[in-house]
Amino acid sequence: MPRRDYEDDPNAPKANSLVPAASAVVVDDEGRILLQRRTDNGMWALPGGKMELGESLGECAARETLEETGMTVEITGIVGTYTNPGHVFAYDDGEVRQEFSICLLARPTSGTLRTSDESSEVAWFTPDEVDGLPMVPSIRKRVNDWRMGAGPVVR
Repeated sequence: MPRRDYEDDPNAPKANSLVPAASAVVVDDEGRILLQRRTDNGMWALPGGKMELGESLGECAARETLEETGMTVEITGIVGTYTNPGHVFAYDDGEVRQEFSICLLARPTSGTLRTSDESSEVAWFTPDEVDGLPMVPSIRKRVNDWRMGAGPVVR
């Protein structure tokens, strides 16, 4: 389902839903970060998605990473919380979701990179390579917060 991101845009549609979500900054032993190119907007992003009933936040991030990239991960920390009410995602079915996402830090434990119906490409990137990738501002914030390494960030 295609989506459009709005961040602090006065012309954004009004949110009509709030869904807890988790994403993961997955870093391998070489210091590279795992990213996927989303099928809904063509941008590079962290693996992640909405939390399901009966799972923990860490389980959500690990499940979404496996589903979207083929990698099994171990959660090792937290990058930050992202709850800007001015950041909404408008979906073509009429849902306009207010941001509510926790970004976790993870390391890969097994798996083979693969795409899914939510990702057209999946790859490892050095931190410097990430700078040239097309990415929505909210994802770039998470990546930059991880790169700064200053501990959990609340936004």
